[in-house]
Amino acid sequence: MLNKICKIFLHIFCLTPLIGCDGNERKSRSDHFDGKKYYNPTLQKQFSPGLSDIYQMMREGRPDWPDRIENKGVSQLDATLGPDGFSLTFVNHATFLIQFAGVNVLTDPVWSERASPVSWIGPKRVRKPGIPISKLPNIDLILISHNHYDHLDIKTLKLLSDKFNPVVVVPIGDKKLLNSVGIRNVKELDWWESISMEEGSTITFTPTQHSSARGLFDRDKSLWGSYFIKYRQRSIYFGGDAGYSSHFSETRKRLGPPDVALLGIGAYAPRFFMKSIHMDPAEAVLAHKDLGANQSVGMHFGTFQLSSESFDQPLKELGIALLEQGVKESAFTTLQDGETRLFLNN
Repeated sequence: MLNKICKIFLHIFCLTPLIGCDGNERKSRSDHFDGKKYYNPTLQKQFSPGLSDIYQMMREGRPDWPDRIENKGVSQLDATLGPDGFSLTFVNHATFLIQFAGVNVLTDPVWSERASPVSWIGPKRVRKPGIPISKLPNIDLILISHNHYDHLDIKTLKLLSDKFNPVVVVPIGDKKLLNSVGIRNVKELDWWESISMEEGSTITFTPTQHSSARGLFDRDKSLWGSYFIKYRQRSIYFGGDAGYSSHFSETRKRLGPPDVALLGIGAYAPRFFMKSIHMDPAEAVLAHKDLGANQSVGMHFGTFQLSSESFDQPLKELGIALLEQGVKESAFTTLQDGETRLFLNN
């Protein structure tokens, strides 16, 4: 019985984790903050699952995933990129190493074995990270989309901070959490706020439709979002976690179409539970079109079993969605864990 209760909570840490951390410091109201909590202006009814919803999800069961999958990707971490080139290396889940000439960026870095506040239970990775953390180049910047355990991993962030002292960019409300564990080089952003990397290069924190929590009592006390990276003449959109909504077209309207969009295609079943906060592959293709991305790369699948779809279902459904929506397969692809893709021509 105790084990079943643990599973009800811990297998969905992307939604209802256990350890509280109320780091909200915003005082003024906005179109996504009511004075106490953040909310999704794109949702008429806010997503706030109760224990009955969680129990129903667990009763539906889950297909078996492999215990372990070997990575096949080939990394190229020292490729010559040129002044306007960049590379993407898929570590796995939502972790990418983005390399420009002289600047290295990590998104939502998670190297821990479990997406959990404890080491003995919770969603366990079925793949090793595509790059050993010891093999990373110097990391200049880390982008955190929100504070769920499969995206904000304190253990990994402390290791990276101690080794590289990068700037860590977080949504408003999460700086206090990082400061509390000794990570000081932190920048906190609200939607549409930006920081500069160098002249003519900016990173803008953009909206998504999602939620936040690290405990039972801090739900939506910090913000969530995505990032639009503009580096010289190139641009990359990192989607974080998101339900499908109008924020993709709004981002394109304000910032223009990205060269590459990194979009979630997994952790979407059952739909009654996940639709508001995680896209299915068909919705991810819609997001690709809304953004006007030249190229999209799927993420957030095949590492942690967080939901009810089968292990290979996201890739199968992505192929079907591309065909049905008339999008070329080459325009929306995925990478092997550990694989590097070079983007050398503007």
